[in-house]
Amino acid sequence: MKRISLRNYPFRLRLHLLPILVWLGAVACVIGLFTRRVQRFEVIGMAMGQIRQISATCTGRLTDVRVNLFEQVKAGQTLAVIDTILENERVVEAELKTQLDAAIAEIEHLTAQLVPTQEVLLADEADREINRTTEMRRFLVDADQARLQILELRVQIASDHVLLADLAAEVKITEELLKEEAVAPYELQKAKVQHDSLAKKVEENQRMLEQAEQDLEMAKQRLEEFSQRKLTHPSVDSALEVIRKEIGVQEKLAKGLLKQLEALDLCRSIELKAPFNGVVIPIQGQANQTILRRPGEDVIRRAGEVVRAGDTILAVAELKPSEIVAYVSESQFGLVQEKTAVEIVKNRPPEQKARCEVTYVGPTMELMPEQLWSNPTVPQWGRPIVIEIPEGMELVAGELVGIRTL
Repeated sequence: MKRISLRNYPFRLRLHLLPILVWLGAVACVIGLFTRRVQRFEVIGMAMGQIRQISATCTGRLTDVRVNLFEQVKAGQTLAVIDTILENERVVEAELKTQLDAAIAEIEHLTAQLVPTQEVLLADEADREINRTTEMRRFLVDADQARLQILELRVQIASDHVLLADLAAEVKITEELLKEEAVAPYELQKAKVQHDSLAKKVEENQRMLEQAEQDLEMAKQRLEEFSQRKLTHPSVDSALEVIRKEIGVQEKLAKGLLKQLEALDLCRSIELKAPFNGVVIPIQGQANQTILRRPGEDVIRRAGEVVRAGDTILAVAELKPSEIVAYVSESQFGLVQEKTAVEIVKNRPPEQKARCEVTYVGPTMELMPEQLWSNPTVPQWGRPIVIEIPEGMELVAGELVGIRTL
């Protein structure tokens, strides 16, 4: 029996352990690589840019479409013009114009009346002044006539008193002569008749004098009252103010009608403008992708078409995509979050790679775009993540890129 030397035993043991250690190392590497692979993920993402569906807020007719499919546009550029005036509103517009014409005609009519009305009022005022002067003169004449009558009566009475005194003396002398039988009784009777007749005349004139004095006082009183009575003339400005107010009412009415017509005129040409620099794309493209269609296949609305409120007329997409959207499966939820470092790989020549970070992570599972389905007939769902496209990487909207964690 061969004996094993104890001196060579450690060396032989190392020779037997070496394959085991190599195998264990290989297993450890495999386990490490597998663990590393599990801790990383690779998904396909799609470059996307903003897309705006251009539509009207009310029903109308397209009068002008100023852009064509895939034409580049600038922010604020007019894309289309819509006439939103309906047929029944055109009747309303005609009625408003008729009312406006009537209001303008009424303003012109009232304005034309201002000068003639002022002249008539001034003429009436002059006539009233003339009538007042005439009345004043009549009262003055009445007073003067009363004074003249009083003066005449006083003169007449004074003269009659002198004559009456002479007749009284003559009666007395005749009575003395009759006593002496120097005259006949007839002479005495005649003298008394003349005296009595004149006395009655004086008495009558005295009553007339008193009446004339009363008439004079009344004439003076009427003259005083009339002179104190102020002549009130209707204010020319007040009378014309009525016409001016009527003109103001018509002007306000015309102003309101003009505003309504201006509002209708604005509705006649509503301009739809580009929200940003971009390119016109088909109107039936989805909000998160650009779909290519055959030329002329329902891609843009044309002038003359009637569009309802909310109907898309055309769509505008950004010239260059600004972000990449990818979708992670449920098993990858724990491997990605905001600020996770990733590498973007563009396979289209020239190939490019860039490092960046996850910008946003969606809160819910969403249906993935068809381009990202593994099987075109089986819809897939995933949690969206958004990554900003690094500077210098040239991508086209809708282009697919690879994404993997670092």
